[in-house]
Amino acid sequence: MKHLLAALAACLSLVTPAHAAEPVKTLRYAFKIAETGFDPPRLSDIYSRTVTAHIFETLYAFDPLARPTRLVPLLAAGEPEVSADFKTFTMKIRPGIYFADDPAFKGKKHEVTAADFVYSIKRFADPATNAQAWVAYEDQAIVGLTEAREKSLKTKKPFSYDSDIEGLRALDRYTLQIKTHGPRPRLVESIFAGNDLYGAVAREVVEFYGDQIMEHPVGTGPFMLKEWRRSSQMVFERNPDYRERHYEAQPAADDKEAQAILAKFKGRRIPMVDRVVIDVIVENQPRWLAFLNNEHDFIERVPEEFITQAAPGGKIAPNLAKRGMQAVFTLAPDMTLTFFNLEDPVIGGLTPDKIALRRAISLAYDVRKEIKSARRGQGMPAQAPIVPNTSGYDPEFKSEMSDYDPARAKALLDMYGYVDKDGDGWRDLPDGSPLVLTRNTEPNSLSRAIDELWDKALAAIGIRLKLKIQQWPENLKAAQAGNFQMWPVGSTAASSDGQEAMQRLYGPAAGTQNLARFKDARFDAIYDRMQAMPDGPEREALFKEAKRIAVTYMPAKVHAHRIYTDIEQPWMSGFRRPLFWQDFWQFVDIDPAKQPVH
Repeated sequence: MKHLLAALAACLSLVTPAHAAEPVKTLRYAFKIAETGFDPPRLSDIYSRTVTAHIFETLYAFDPLARPTRLVPLLAAGEPEVSADFKTFTMKIRPGIYFADDPAFKGKKHEVTAADFVYSIKRFADPATNAQAWVAYEDQAIVGLTEAREKSLKTKKPFSYDSDIEGLRALDRYTLQIKTHGPRPRLVESIFAGNDLYGAVAREVVEFYGDQIMEHPVGTGPFMLKEWRRSSQMVFERNPDYRERHYEAQPAADDKEAQAILAKFKGRRIPMVDRVVIDVIVENQPRWLAFLNNEHDFIERVPEEFITQAAPGGKIAPNLAKRGMQAVFTLAPDMTLTFFNLEDPVIGGLTPDKIALRRAISLAYDVRKEIKSARRGQGMPAQAPIVPNTSGYDPEFKSEMSDYDPARAKALLDMYGYVDKDGDGWRDLPDGSPLVLTRNTEPNSLSRAIDELWDKALAAIGIRLKLKIQQWPENLKAAQAGNFQMWPVGSTAASSDGQEAMQRLYGPAAGTQNLARFKDARFDAIYDRMQAMPDGPEREALFKEAKRIAVTYMPAKVHAHRIYTDIEQPWMSGFRRPLFWQDFWQFVDIDPAKQPVH
């Protein structure tokens, strides 16, 4: 017996390591809407962009804790050199930063250089890419870039990536220079501070994967895509070759929440977690239950119908606090809005009768009721398409946008001939044909609650409403193609400049950011003029004028600025909701010792 025990002990000593391996730290949570893919120029949805923000990197980033926000170098070697006239921008790239290993590089390491940024920017200009954020580059008026795009469109020849563009140059291996036609005081923040869309992409990768590039994101960032079950689950792992980077931030001295996070993490090497697993759970109840059952480490944006259980009165519920959970409340720099398709023959157009129809629809809908009942108080009424925490946003600005006045709505419809002509109890178009509106929507509980409010509101003024229910990606495709009448979306700021939100109504962005396809010469002229102006009272006055135009023509009904409630499990720490950026995985930590044993 002694000999048997000795033999077993010897065998165990061969297979048991001298020191147990560190547990793999895995961050698990859920998206409520499915991703569309991972090639930055082709993206517009926030869910795909949340992923790419952790895979790609650009030159500058936002301090994760600072409020008001501030930019810090990321891939850049210091601050940009900006000419006095705001027309020339020179940025140095830190040497020794490499893309993650990938078969596209054929066994060689690829160092990120200025040429990679030149190529990445050209991809937005290439018509074949159909870049959803092209307008962001077009707005910056980079010398020669729009001209190169227009040449490709006119000649119907492939975009030339090898041709020189005067305003877009790699002066040497690590120096990128941008020249613009006019002053662009906010250029750096506009196109060099968002990893999600504007990170460096390697030409070898794009050419290697071709039409499959949406499935193969390769960047310099802290994480890599390892598994992808479309619209179901995504798995990411720490980039094993990620450079040595440490947690740094400069929060305000009186920001107790941020100061506590900094005290805990300052100097820690990031990322602090090894894996990230994201499930796609469209329905709110199973997503909420997965969090309560400890299947997820935090819940991003507690579903509205569970707010009273999770955080009544803006405080974490006692039963969840007892479990050690923590809530983070944020007035988001975002807006919810319903786009009207201005090219639709029924609801579109800029003639007085069509404007009256859209304004009547807006007046018939009670935004405050939506916030109270469907959103459970998680929002505040919006007055214009400019979001909190950005320039141009004025909490004192009041407009018709948030008014609820069914009597005025009916009067407008009567005045312009939208009356019941056949006696069936429903209003008809001025020409006598039926007035029926179609609202594209999604199969989830919040959408259903809001759809019901819309149906009742329009029925109350005599307008019939039909619902077209399909998944968000299908609705996006329909909107981009102009095949819709009404579609509700959310829009989140990517910078502190409120002009970014104005792209939603900017004529040249029709079909991309401007899904309403609104085209107004005055609005566009204001937009163009603002690009060259420094921040100040004159620019703020133009914001006010643009907001009034938006309210008058009603190409989109802006509903609310949302309040987000995020809750961490007791073993997760460090989360602070980003404002104008999407990346946060590298700034949070998981303590396996506190996790329940499954």
